[in-house]
Amino acid sequence: MDEISTERVAELLADDAAPTLVDIREPPAFRRGHIPGSLNVPFRELPDRVAELSDADHVVTVCPHGKASVQAAKLIESYEGITDATVESMAGGLSEWDGEIESAADAEPDEGPAAPF
Repeated sequence: MDEISTERVAELLADDAAPTLVDIREPPAFRRGHIPGSLNVPFRELPDRVAELSDADHVVTVCPHGKASVQAAKLIESYEGITDATVESMAGGLSEWDGEIESAADAEPDEGPAAPF
């Protein structure tokens, strides 16, 4: 299982070679702020929803600091329906992301220094 830098993710998004970004945070945190185009699949739901990623060529898992996303990437990679896809974890997570962040109109207000994570 490999990690991909936030800079490389930004390059892929800018070049329209966008990987499938899988944000594994819970929905309230996701709504407060996420990389545009990300798919929200909370970690606890991932085993039941990993089949949704079977058509992806490149999957990048995203979490607040790049730790839990490593485990998520390993889980996705181990799924027998994911055969030829590149699966990577975004190193440093959202805390290292300098790109655009999108939030939902119904997002809860920031709840302290860790928000939106």
